[in-house]
Amino acid sequence: MSTGNLYKPIVTIGVCVRNCASTISETIESIIAQDYPEEYMEVIFVDDGSEDETLSLIKEYLPKMRGQVKIFHHKWRGIGYSRNIVLKNAKGDYILWLDGDMVVPKNYVRKLVEFMSNHPKVGIVKGKQSLKSGAGLWGTLEAYSRAASRMINYRSEKAKNKALGTGGAIYRVSALKEVGGFDEKIKGYGEDLDVEMKIRAKGWIIDVADVKFFDYERYGVSLKKLWERYWLRGYYSHYLFHKDNRAIRLYGMLPLSAVLVGFQHALKIYKVTKNIAAFALPLFYLFKFSAWWIGFLNSHKDSYMPK
Repeated sequence: MSTGNLYKPIVTIGVCVRNCASTISETIESIIAQDYPEEYMEVIFVDDGSEDETLSLIKEYLPKMRGQVKIFHHKWRGIGYSRNIVLKNAKGDYILWLDGDMVVPKNYVRKLVEFMSNHPKVGIVKGKQSLKSGAGLWGTLEAYSRAASRMINYRSEKAKNKALGTGGAIYRVSALKEVGGFDEKIKGYGEDLDVEMKIRAKGWIIDVADVKFFDYERYGVSLKKLWERYWLRGYYSHYLFHKDNRAIRLYGMLPLSAVLVGFQHALKIYKVTKNIAAFALPLFYLFKFSAWWIGFLNSHKDSYMPK
């Protein structure tokens, strides 16, 4: 663990990673490039049992990092546990979560901290998914689908069960501590929706700010990788569903729903991008929802309930 001078940062950047060797360098470089004053910023890396060169790459960047930097690593414990490591060690008033395959523009930290400072009732705010085409058709459709799913008013009742997602979101530490942090039984996906629902229930507002981030789609994705990603989301959603069945509306994941939602999102995306590829989204959603269901049903068969 490496630390700089002893001062009080306003924002902690929390980077929880596992096996991100192919992407982590870009993420760190985008952190280094931030125009936010280094004396008010710290970075906490948590390596959750990487089996590649992720940890060594992070350490290589230490001499170039601005502000205070802390590194923690342990055998695989899951995303809920890793996020709580950041929470327990953060000195900032806010935590900005970045994934190990994200890239943010140089004004990202500043814009989100300013937003939180100007909106004291907001507990979580996130930037917008870039609509820049990803590498290849599948990368583009994945970028479009993730952007479209967040084109809603997160302050509305309609969005109460819609996950904003931790990657690229800034949390007010007081709001996060008020709900006891993240559920450490959640090993894979779902820790974001779980904690967002608890923070909303305490009266905090969740919102979106007008600043964009870039995610893994910029590298391109294969259908095989997408299937694995959404199979795992379905698998880990089993625990969240049984914890609180309001969190996941199973009827909304049915094949017909996939096609209808895909068509609605295609219209939204085409209106903004004028890219005819957007109209492949209904079939793309059917593919992803099918992977989700198979993962979910396999989890039920395995009686997956984290201990």
